[in-house]
Amino acid sequence: MRRSPKETAESARRITRRGLVLGGLQLGFVSTLGLRMHHMQVDQADEFRLLAEENRINIRLIPPSRGRIFDRNGVVIADNEPTYRITLTREDAGDVATVISHLGQLVELDENDLNRALAEMERTPPFIPVTIAERVSWEDISRVAVNAPALPGVTTEVGLSRVYPQKELFAHVAGYVGPVSERDLARYEDPPPLLRIPRFQVGKVGVETRHEQDLRGTAGAKRVEVNAVGRVMRELDRREGESGSDIQLTVDTDLQDYIQARLGEESASVVVLDLEKGDVLAIASAPSYNPNLFVRGISHTDFDALNTNDHRPLASKTVQDAYPPGSTFKMVTALAALDAGLLAPDDTVYCPGHYEVGARSFRCWKRRGHGHMNLEQSLRESCDVFYYDLSLKVGIERIAAMARRLGLGVAHDIPMSAVTSGLVPDKAWKVRERGAEWVIGDSVNAAIGQGFVLTSPLQLAVMAARVATGRSVTPRLVRSIDGVETPWRGGTDLGLNPNHLLQVQRGMFAVSNNRRGSAYSSRIIADNMRLAGKTGTAQVVSRITSEADPWEDRDHALFVNFAPFDNPRIAVSVVVEHGVGGSRTAAPIARDVTLQALYGEDPPLDAYPAKDRGRIKTQQEKLSSQRRARKSEEPSRA
Repeated sequence: MRRSPKETAESARRITRRGLVLGGLQLGFVSTLGLRMHHMQVDQADEFRLLAEENRINIRLIPPSRGRIFDRNGVVIADNEPTYRITLTREDAGDVATVISHLGQLVELDENDLNRALAEMERTPPFIPVTIAERVSWEDISRVAVNAPALPGVTTEVGLSRVYPQKELFAHVAGYVGPVSERDLARYEDPPPLLRIPRFQVGKVGVETRHEQDLRGTAGAKRVEVNAVGRVMRELDRREGESGSDIQLTVDTDLQDYIQARLGEESASVVVLDLEKGDVLAIASAPSYNPNLFVRGISHTDFDALNTNDHRPLASKTVQDAYPPGSTFKMVTALAALDAGLLAPDDTVYCPGHYEVGARSFRCWKRRGHGHMNLEQSLRESCDVFYYDLSLKVGIERIAAMARRLGLGVAHDIPMSAVTSGLVPDKAWKVRERGAEWVIGDSVNAAIGQGFVLTSPLQLAVMAARVATGRSVTPRLVRSIDGVETPWRGGTDLGLNPNHLLQVQRGMFAVSNNRRGSAYSSRIIADNMRLAGKTGTAQVVSRITSEADPWEDRDHALFVNFAPFDNPRIAVSVVVEHGVGGSRTAAPIARDVTLQALYGEDPPLDAYPAKDRGRIKTQQEKLSSQRRARKSEEPSRA
């Protein structure tokens, strides 16, 4: 059917309108799209360029080099060594189990380290790398690098790890470092990012933890380019951090080495102080342990062996443990009485072997008694009754005050872990802590260093130093930080009458140099090296013990001294746990240590009594052989 011209014209007009509408819509859409593209490509170009860069470039922290620790002569105590490690970033790895399986075909993975890493991975954010294997060989690193495309999220790194060249010598002093733990992080409200670096090491005990901020340093940073799976393609730039500060201690490695060898298998401790500045020349606790075991995380087997040892190698006995001072405390009681004007040098007390206080009898160690004793004689022969009698005249308050004046009952400020304050009791203490009144018997026991009195070997050395000098000698363990000397304290006068000090010093001299002295067998015969000391025996059970008793029931053996007598240079304290008697066990050690410290090497045999020289020569040869074997590792010097 043919359409009329009119209908054809109408149809054409409709098509034209539709075309215009569609064309307008298409033009509007294209215009909108063009404007949007212009906005994104021109107006927002910088923003999208930055986003692209952030997806392509990562910023990673560079751990700083930890400051080193030296002895007074520049011998390295704590150092850093380069190590290779393999890390894995969970966010980039995808299927962690598969990646670890592939990695295990290339390098040998320790099961314990791997389990530790997987546990660490669960508690850390997915973008933080976790160390899978540490201290791996260059060959292992090479194999991993060659197979990098098949190991997404795996990175090989060169890092620094702590090492202790002197091993057991300074374990209780320098301490050790270990990987950051949750406990370490809990100390901070907002933990520093540096602590999130894989297996980053921080101080755990000793100088390492007490000077953590000095030793740690400041982190650097590097920008690296990564591909789509997080594999590092290249390093773009780097900003190195600042190394930690080097610390020099006051200790002498050679002297410390000798002491550790001399203590042998004993459970014991020795402290040697320089009297001029209070420098700690040696501070040894035996037995010791190898701190390198703790750097990477000690095994359960190794830790159990240390923790169950009845000689307690993990304990820093010199500062952490507190013992009854026994008769070494008698100088405190004597000076308290002299200072109060209640004792003259020639005053005597009769010792029948016991002392009656009310209905109780306090025995002297010499059951037959010492007879009439003056001050010098009472120190020389360690008469207990003389001090029982003094305690009732002087009273515990004066005794306690003098003890604190001489450095007891004080937690001395040196950077070691768990430094004890010991215990110098008085009336208020007993009421506060025991809920009971002080009684006369408490004073009698305290006067000879028993009862509630507790002291550390460090405090005993300080006491000997203050008796020797009359000054407030204070121990210093850190000599300098980054070459800047740390201040020393202890030059002030204690305010004690010099004549009173001289009387006590003479009594201590008689202990070692008078034939009736309790430590005469451990004397020094070189005139310019003679020592003045005091023996002590601290009861562990409430009876006199001997070597026939079980080791854990035997009395502790103590000795304190200073030397030379005419010009004091050092003070020494020795505590031998369950050593039975101070004169038998502790005094010989103290005499040998004193001579070694004064001479700076094995002393000449003529410094010893003639009867001892053969035995001492054999002992020196044995100890020298042991020390040479240890030194064969040749620890580095600065």
